Amino acid sequence: MRIDTAAGSILCDPWVNPAYFASWFPFPDNSQLDWEALGDVDYLYVSHLHRDHFDAAHLKRYVSKDATVLLPEFPTSEMEDELRELGFTKFLRAPNEQVVELDGGLKIMIQALTSPTDGPIGDSSLWVEYDGVRLLNQNDARPTDLSVFAELGHVHAHMLQFSGAIWYPMVYELPQAAKTAFGKQKRERQFDRTWRYIDDLKADHVFPIAGPPCFLDDALWQFNDIHGDEGNIFPDQSVFLSEYAKVGGTNGIVLLPGSVSEVTTSGASTTHPVPVEEFFADKIAHLEEMRERKRPVIEAEKASWRHPEVDVLGEMKRRIEPLLDESIYLAKGVGGPVRFDLVGTDDSGGETIESIVVDFPGKEVRPYADEKVRYRFRTERALIEHLLHIGEVDWVNSLFLSCRFSAARIGQYNEFVYAFFKCLSTERLQYAEGWYDEHERTSDAEDITLGDWVVQRRCPHLKADLTRFGIVDGDQLTCQLHGWKFDLPSGRCLTSVGHKVRAHRADANTPAPAGEAVG
Repeated sequence: MRIDTAAGSILCDPWVNPAYFASWFPFPDNSQLDWEALGDVDYLYVSHLHRDHFDAAHLKRYVSKDATVLLPEFPTSEMEDELRELGFTKFLRAPNEQVVELDGGLKIMIQALTSPTDGPIGDSSLWVEYDGVRLLNQNDARPTDLSVFAELGHVHAHMLQFSGAIWYPMVYELPQAAKTAFGKQKRERQFDRTWRYIDDLKADHVFPIAGPPCFLDDALWQFNDIHGDEGNIFPDQSVFLSEYAKVGGTNGIVLLPGSVSEVTTSGASTTHPVPVEEFFADKIAHLEEMRERKRPVIEAEKASWRHPEVDVLGEMKRRIEPLLDESIYLAKGVGGPVRFDLVGTDDSGGETIESIVVDFPGKEVRPYADEKVRYRFRTERALIEHLLHIGEVDWVNSLFLSCRFSAARIGQYNEFVYAFFKCLSTERLQYAEGWYDEHERTSDAEDITLGDWVVQRRCPHLKADLTRFGIVDGDQLTCQLHGWKFDLPSGRCLTSVGHKVRAHRADANTPAPAGEAVG
């Protein structure tokens, strides 16, 4: 998205090239726009380091190096370091949640989210004001509330994510009926979260952005929402408008590549390269044409992955074991061995050729020894070879988001597994350990009443305000921000290990400590 004002232009998250092992492509296709002109801007804003937002090749080739980068206040310097490598030299380090006035009266504010589970160590939203018109580019950030933006004045244009951006539940080795049921639940939660954000901000106009991706590789084609699967987590913008209408939404505006929307304090007028309804009515034809056009791109990427010279076990030991030694909270949170089954290429029949265990309690990486594991990942060996070859520090926002793997687990979701594998550098790991240490030691003393229960105000997961996101049904609490559930009598989290909630019945005299049952 490009924001143009009389005081300057801001290019936001320009993503054109495929991401995550050539799995994700932007849809609708934006690769044929005039990027020489679009990249000639005054300011660049990249919300976070996910590769469907941070397109290094595109930034290097097309975006003016005279542009000033509006930099979120993230806990590590990775984004600035990567942008400097691409040739950018001008940076405005925006203090978190503070309005900054730029030249000509253009004002901006960036809210940075810094939990280890927010993007790859950070996500952010951009607020912009010029001549009385205010815009919030929330993108796919998930703040616990939007009051910091609302307090700055009425917002006229609200851009936010509505579709899926994850591998769950598609990659799990489950019966299809279970996948469909879980996918349907996730799809509904995505929309519920979107409606809540829209209702919080009450902007004049709502623009669905930041998704969904499309999948053009034949092996991933089934993930596109064109097969009538009610459990597909990637609904497109036309579905957004339909679902939004069901809850009374009438102010949605869909943008196609090349669309221009002029927003004022009194309204918005939008022009499109083709009619929106007509475009989405021909979605399958657009995808099929795009698949054929991008096939050489996918094949070229696949040819670059094989590195048979890499000793996978040896390199995993060299890189991961020092991090296991440093880890306290993440290793304890994982609590057991995680197994990687590496398979050969398609011409080898897809048989497992090596199984490697990351043993968190034992602090080592070793060959699988037929023991029971709670988490297992199965993927092509070439993908792990490539990650090790390029020194990738974030396997979550590369391998896992590619959906080029299958997974199985025993028991609940464990966020610590994914937190660890996005922190494969000392800098990232130390930050994550410090964050969990701080939040482990910080007690949330404030309680609220929900139904028949008194519970801590902040969700134990990511501190969402349960006065806004909490729903009690019987003895179960659901935090709607991420769909996490808790058993109130015991305090136990039903969604993931750890994260106990403090709760007691409203008619009880004494609250129980977090996780202890009330008699």
